[in-house]
Amino acid sequence: MPQPITQRDVWKARNRIASIVKKTPLIHSPGLSELSGAHVYLKLENLTVTGSFKIRGAANKILTLSREQRERGITTFSTGNFGMSVAYMAKRLGIPATICISERVPPAKVKVLRDAGATLEIYGKSQDEAEKRSYQLEKEHGWAVIHPFDDQDIIAGQGTMGLEVLEELPETDMVVAGLSGGGLHAGLGTALKAADPALSLLGASTEKGPAMLASIRAGKPVTVQEHDTLADSLLGGIGLDNRYTFKLVQQYVDDILLISEQEITQGMSYMFHHHRMIIEGAAAAGIGALLNQRFETGSNVVMIISGGSVDAKTVMDLAAKHKG
Repeated sequence: MPQPITQRDVWKARNRIASIVKKTPLIHSPGLSELSGAHVYLKLENLTVTGSFKIRGAANKILTLSREQRERGITTFSTGNFGMSVAYMAKRLGIPATICISERVPPAKVKVLRDAGATLEIYGKSQDEAEKRSYQLEKEHGWAVIHPFDDQDIIAGQGTMGLEVLEELPETDMVVAGLSGGGLHAGLGTALKAADPALSLLGASTEKGPAMLASIRAGKPVTVQEHDTLADSLLGGIGLDNRYTFKLVQQYVDDILLISEQEITQGMSYMFHHHRMIIEGAAAAGIGALLNQRFETGSNVVMIISGGSVDAKTVMDLAAKHKG
């Protein structure tokens, strides 16, 4: 049986990645605070070196690899952001890397991945198919698969964000973030709930393929069909042989909200008009839920702005149609 993930693991991850992942800003949002009646803060993970929170887990995992594993090479499967983080770490450490993505990954992310210097394989129409290809490469070449979420080191790395939140705003009583495979929420839950089990952790999932919510409703990991969505980073299955995140999300996440494309659009537009930020749909899902009063807020709410990997024209076109 795998050992449970603890807050101690998160602290170890923080020390391990300290030279690579700098503390991201936590800023107050006057507009969202006035609208909700709570004190609302934005955790700006879009300002990491790779543009998303995924660098935390990727850095922690890759830094634990043996010399032999690094020399042979690594592979991963991704909807974009995790692949960018793996590519960044691979280039930094001189590790051969192959990123497997599906045909659904937007062109803007494909370009960034190509520019990052890693080998790119576009395979299948879903992240599940890209995952299969990644494990085929492991068998063919002996490359280490870096799982984007269902891995203890990945989870611990993502949890370092929670430590930063508590350090800067110990009054936090609610955290809201986009939910897909569950690595972020498993890490946040491990870090935050150890400090205060009453702290509320919410997940915002796209209506276009909410694998984690469907799995929780079924009582076991299940496969769902993916559809095109502005929140493409929230697509992908959780794996039928899921070892960690399914149980940890069950344990730690208080509620999962299904977010519509209209609400995601509203969130992206709001951040553009009111905070002058271009953020991706996954990062805007929670903002859209808040704007539409989809949940009862706490007194001090932290919204995780998980990434900014989106074509600027897409956001500007959406913002022009929706004035926020």
